[in-house]
Amino acid sequence: MLEEYETNPTLKELVEPDTDLKNMLVGYVGEKLNPQDQNVTVEMIIEVLAEEFPEFVLALAEENWVRGYQQGLEDIHSGEKMFKAENNGKKSCKLCE
Repeated sequence: MLEEYETNPTLKELVEPDTDLKNMLVGYVGEKLNPQDQNVTVEMIIEVLAEEFPEFVLALAEENWVRGYQQGLEDIHSGEKMFKAENNGKKSCKLCE
């Protein structure tokens, strides 16, 4: 069960070239990697972008990390509020002090 959380299943999805940009990416990645089955996955596109346009991938990764970190801090704050409300404002744990 843990394995299903260790990898993102979207990475293995085939990319259908149903827009101009996807068509360009699938064509370029397909020519560069030349997969035997002629299919291009999301993971393959990320691999090529990371190699050839690392500043783009890095900007996306940084933004995702910052947003995740902010969400984590908000979750902690919300959890602390709920805990205090449940305990009528009593501080009975070291995390809430």
